[in-house]
Amino acid sequence: MKLVDCTHDRHARPILDILNDAIVTSTALYDYTPRPIESMEGWFAAKRKGSYPVIGLEDEDGSLLGFASYGPFRAWPAYKYTVENGVYVRKDHRGQGLGHVLLHRTIEVATGQDYHLIVAGIDTRNAASIRLHESAGFTHAGTIPHAGFKFDRWLDLDFYTLKLDTPSDPVDGIHRGTP
Repeated sequence: MKLVDCTHDRHARPILDILNDAIVTSTALYDYTPRPIESMEGWFAAKRKGSYPVIGLEDEDGSLLGFASYGPFRAWPAYKYTVENGVYVRKDHRGQGLGHVLLHRTIEVATGQDYHLIVAGIDTRNAASIRLHESAGFTHAGTIPHAGFKFDRWLDLDFYTLKLDTPSDPVDGIHRGTP
């Protein structure tokens, strides 16, 4: 297996397949409707514009087994050192440690981009994702009860955070340089 930087041309379809499976079969995404392939153009454009990575893990044949990324936590300028992550593994490869590889690489990239806090919003019943994030040093920061409604039930959302030692010289104001 190898880590790769995902591109729209090579990875849009397999990433979409993983996301759509999560939408229809789980509470990993609080979404109802599978996304069309056209949505990936905007998704990748937003990642490029924000300098947010899309990290993939491929098998020896070049098939995407999972991916991880992050994006803005909230839109206000004072959140400029905080990102929210997501880690998704293809359903036939879960439980094999791939999420650990992807999450650890995501943490390395966020550190290199001088972020200070990584936030993970995880459904309270998603024990595997909670274990994954806790094993990487994330700690529980709070729960929003009844944050979503899916599969005919209320969903509680846990927030987990990982504080990084970066940046060395944080500044107030809108601009912080290249993330």
